[in-house]
Amino acid sequence: MDGDFLVDVGNSRIKWARPSATGIEIAILPPDDPSAWQKQFNAWQASSGSWIVTGANPPVRDRLSAWLRPLVSAVAVIDAPEDLPLLVKLEQPGHVGIDRLLNAVAANTRREPGQPAVIVDAGSAVTVDWVDGDGAFCGGAIFPGLRLMGKALHDYTALLPAIEAKVPMPEVPAKSTPAAIEAGIYWAVAGGIGKLVGRLCGQQAQPTSIFLTGGDASLLAPAVLPAVLWPEMTLEGARLSARFKRGK
Repeated sequence: MDGDFLVDVGNSRIKWARPSATGIEIAILPPDDPSAWQKQFNAWQASSGSWIVTGANPPVRDRLSAWLRPLVSAVAVIDAPEDLPLLVKLEQPGHVGIDRLLNAVAANTRREPGQPAVIVDAGSAVTVDWVDGDGAFCGGAIFPGLRLMGKALHDYTALLPAIEAKVPMPEVPAKSTPAAIEAGIYWAVAGGIGKLVGRLCGQQAQPTSIFLTGGDASLLAPAVLPAVLWPEMTLEGARLSARFKRGK
């Protein structure tokens, strides 16, 4: 990682990262609490650094960028496909979430030459995307993640409680309504990922690299093997893209 601070602004959390003696240090912050941002900023003594900001939540991304600008020497926002070292084989590249494209940038540094890749990003929404053997982003699928599924069951039924999946691979049959909800949303998401990965990989005669990232990646990892767990994937794509943008 370069000397920059990196920021990935998601829908339910913000991830800050900085270089450390062991590689990378990460702080998880709320998307709507500038006092928490200031506390972390002070703890990191971050006023002397430059910042790279990106993410799938543009209003919060722009609010954080505006908050940072008076405090630091430089803020670079990565928010457009042309900022990335990536070919996007879609009719409207600008309509794709930047986090999906950044993941593809990172995947291209680890997949075998000529080998395609599937990227699973499990956050508020789950995306399952395809990178072809030439390294181009070719699109994928999007469906609700664990929290959205749990929230929908609670909000649109009369009696079901609000439940989050908190343990990997919950047992079925579940013996209570909360446990049944937890098992249902977990296996619905894991099953959706597995079906899509299988369908994408089945279209190819060659091996495919599979990467797993996002806030719920570690929770889902046991059900999504043999994926490579890569929590910092989006941040790595942002770092590489900032270097590319500076060199243009």
